[in-house]
Amino acid sequence: MSDYRGLYPQLEPFDSGMLDVGEGHSLYWERVGTKGAKPAVMLHGGPGGGVSPAHRGQWDPELYDVLLFDQRGCGRSLPFAEIENNDTWRIVADMEKLREMCGFDTWQVFGGSWGATLALAYAQTHPERVSELVLRGVFLGRQKEKDWLYRHGASQIMAEQWGNFSGLIPESERDDLVRAYYNRLTSDDEATRLAAAKEWSLWEGCVATLLPNDELMDSFADPAKAVPFARICAKFFLEDFFLEPNQLLANVEKLHGIPGIIVQGRHDICCPPVSAYELKKAWPEVDLRIVHDAGHSAGEPGIIDGLVRATDEFAGKAS
Repeated sequence: MSDYRGLYPQLEPFDSGMLDVGEGHSLYWERVGTKGAKPAVMLHGGPGGGVSPAHRGQWDPELYDVLLFDQRGCGRSLPFAEIENNDTWRIVADMEKLREMCGFDTWQVFGGSWGATLALAYAQTHPERVSELVLRGVFLGRQKEKDWLYRHGASQIMAEQWGNFSGLIPESERDDLVRAYYNRLTSDDEATRLAAAKEWSLWEGCVATLLPNDELMDSFADPAKAVPFARICAKFFLEDFFLEPNQLLANVEKLHGIPGIIVQGRHDICCPPVSAYELKKAWPEVDLRIVHDAGHSAGEPGIIDGLVRATDEFAGKAS
């Protein structure tokens, strides 16, 4: 593991601000690296996550001009944890507003987990604006992927944690845990909302890493992170991510001609490798790179190595 490439220095943004995208939403954004260098955009996971300083280190700051932003309701965007007027296609439109604000003609689109879903939706809508795709932990928003995470699949591997997650809900409602959680996450009672947010987020946290990560789990238990993550995530799961069945694979021909790299953990419990493999079969020119000693998280050494190598390659930097 000594040859793993680490993150680049987590530099402070050279510019940041809020962008009013309408419908009552304002997005926090920041730019890192070198102004005027190769453009890229980072799409965080969730839905309902947010950007963090660690996200800034996945590109060589001398070679890239990277926009990072908190999606609707997330992080420092306003209103906090808002689920109204918040869906996949509104965020795709937000990305175009952000690209135009930066003055980029095209940009590298980089996303993991839900961020990979969003990256594919954006690239299929605006293929002419995408110079490359860098994806991690592919999630295509299909029924079998949703069932794996919230019905039967991951529950067989993380059995004790699933017991805690499902145990919050009475047996009479456990046939549809996503709806049961959504009802509690939108309850008028604050204690009910917080309890549901904590358990939802802890379940997502426990399937994110190959080995237990106490620091990550503590962050998922923090209401400032858990509330927007859980509320927005449950809404998107309930609404099938605002996608038609199998939409992202059905429209994969729109990606042809776009260079791409997928970095996928072999032991990803959250987003199993089968989705990345099926995307590769439908989009042959993408380079699928399996990391054999990693799970889902972007913070695992092998995943960091794969992502940094990918952005270096697309910038023409020799290994």
